[in-house]
Amino acid sequence: MIRVDAPGLLTTVQDLGRPGCAHLGVSASGAADALALRIGNRLVGNPENTPALEMTLTGGVFAFASETVIALTGSDFGAPLWKPFVLRAGESLRLGSTRSGARCYLSVRGGIDAPRVLGSASTHVLSGLGGRPLRKGDVLAVGPEPAQAPLWRGVTWREDRLAPLRVTRGPQADWFASDLGGRLYQVKEESNRMGLRLSGPKIERIRPGDLLTEGVPLGAIQVPPEGEPVILFVEHQTTGGYPKIAAVVSADLWRVGQLRPRDEVRFENETMEEALALLRAQEAWIRALG
Repeated sequence: MIRVDAPGLLTTVQDLGRPGCAHLGVSASGAADALALRIGNRLVGNPENTPALEMTLTGGVFAFASETVIALTGSDFGAPLWKPFVLRAGESLRLGSTRSGARCYLSVRGGIDAPRVLGSASTHVLSGLGGRPLRKGDVLAVGPEPAQAPLWRGVTWREDRLAPLRVTRGPQADWFASDLGGRLYQVKEESNRMGLRLSGPKIERIRPGDLLTEGVPLGAIQVPPEGEPVILFVEHQTTGGYPKIAAVVSADLWRVGQLRPRDEVRFENETMEEALALLRAQEAWIRALG
């Protein structure tokens, strides 16, 4: 069992989400940095989709009732990252404010044993589907011991979270005078798990008229009438009427999850073939971890 003595700013239970429910008006939710969650679970020997804790901007204090193998991945919250370690019975894990990025994942061997809604334990913060953010005094159960051994050697992480966000051409790209390539923006304070609002050069629209509401995917970049782009994220609405100039490539979605207010974002254009090659290379690296 894990007791929450301090929950931090926003700590939720997350797995890889509930894809396939958009026709019900339910976006997938799940970890904002799914890559960090997957690696954290591999480090402690869990299947990749095992529920873990996602902490945003600040960590918390968590007391462990029994000896537990854990791993921290993602943003640096002041504890060892990217390798499993053991907490003894009665010990507490204390995590402060982020030193890099926006989110840190606490993966526990056996996983967080939380109820599933539509096949997922993920907390959809805006709708309340799948639970709520953690509060002081909450007690979390831990699932059964997995068969796989922890990856004690850890993982070497060298990726730059502030590298340019690579994007492919959106379905309404020709509605605009130019694309996003090379443009520099700043993440606005009002960004959240639904979407990241960006401040910077206005994008000139050259095609008049309205767009009929249509389905929108994770990572789509919409341009509202005021001309500043919005990156739709893990709790995005499932339909939208703003034109989509581009979409973040799947291999870079983890970077979106690690952006925090006032971070600078620069875009870089990729073809669909290049985007697929990036994803294949990323998946091959994960498989090679063991």
